[in-house]
Amino acid sequence: MKSIPHILSCLILMFFITQSCKADTGQYQTMKTDTLQSGILTGAEQTEKYLHLLQGKRVGMVVNQTSVIGTRTVVDSLLERGVKIVKIFGPEHGFRGKASAGIAVADDIDEKTGIKVVSLYGKHQKPSTAELQDVDIMIFDIQDVGVRFYTYINTLQYVMEACAENNKEVMILDRPNPNGFYIDGPVLDSKLVSGIGLKPIPIVHGLTVAEYAQMLNGEGWLKNKLQCKITIVPVANYNHDMPYTLPVNPSPNLNTPESILLYPTTCLFEGTYLNHGRGTLFPFTIVGAPALKGKFKFSYTPKSIKGMAETPLHMNQVCYGLDLRNYDTENIRRDKVLNLQWLIELYKAYPVKADFFNTKLSNQMNSIDKLAGVYTFKQQIMAGKSEKEIRASWEPALSQYKTMRQKYLLYP
Repeated sequence: MKSIPHILSCLILMFFITQSCKADTGQYQTMKTDTLQSGILTGAEQTEKYLHLLQGKRVGMVVNQTSVIGTRTVVDSLLERGVKIVKIFGPEHGFRGKASAGIAVADDIDEKTGIKVVSLYGKHQKPSTAELQDVDIMIFDIQDVGVRFYTYINTLQYVMEACAENNKEVMILDRPNPNGFYIDGPVLDSKLVSGIGLKPIPIVHGLTVAEYAQMLNGEGWLKNKLQCKITIVPVANYNHDMPYTLPVNPSPNLNTPESILLYPTTCLFEGTYLNHGRGTLFPFTIVGAPALKGKFKFSYTPKSIKGMAETPLHMNQVCYGLDLRNYDTENIRRDKVLNLQWLIELYKAYPVKADFFNTKLSNQMNSIDKLAGVYTFKQQIMAGKSEKEIRASWEPALSQYKTMRQKYLLYP
């Protein structure tokens, strides 16, 4: 029989072990909570903040497949709550997000709700006076990815201009920016304004949609310096440094968290004679061309994929190049810069330098000047300039933008 002191010591030991396990369990639960996006609530999810502002009003909605409350579209959720939605306006890729990049989208009737869908990526990009006649307030709720050449912020600008011209209010249900933790790239040259860049902002602008809307108003960037009346429902429990995994793919070719983080850099390859993963299930995470055979071991073959890329560059040809699918995207969060080394490396390896940026070779290519936003970028790559030298040329415009941006921030 064991002594009483021995039994007591065992009980005491068991008590401390139990407390230690409780502490460990508590830490684990806290860590689990942290991984659930730190309690972030999008503007759309906070219905108590805006439903009363929609009562008795005819509502237009600029939305797509990313416009969700939980697992349901914001359109379905608001209809169920008695909101009178009279019209839906769809951006690039359409309301349901099924159209390929750059493909014009026609007006339609939404099969599920019977609501008319007006395309803002077809015959026109700006709502007309007639289309706004039966709308009292416009809701803008689209997930952006924080990059100048991603066209949803262009749609925002055109909607704000149209609503300002027709004395309509715009309500913005804000969403986090998955690339909002940094600002980088050259500021757009006004001579290079295009459908993939309208305003003098860098490639990675570090703003949510609502913050950018405030900038459009504040800098007098709307047509004729109009001011649009905007009501913002901000994201709750959010700051720009927070990692954010999107619940819905923002567009057909941004189909993984890695592609969204690599996109600001790898979309620059759209201005080269290299395939950047279009025509595969891994767009923006692999890059290559047939001409690089013998230079790189990794290879893949782009195919026609309906809804993603029907006629990708180098279709049905074996491409050789870089596989970035396993690249540690924490490097981007740490360094907070675009990765120019990949473009520099592939240009150096390309056998016929005159073909690398030659848009005459394929209608699947875009202008590298328009993507970068400045004429000097292409010349610097061709001249063999270092990443440090290229970055230096972005100043002082980049620093001036960062200072200006501070005026419009809703989040730390």
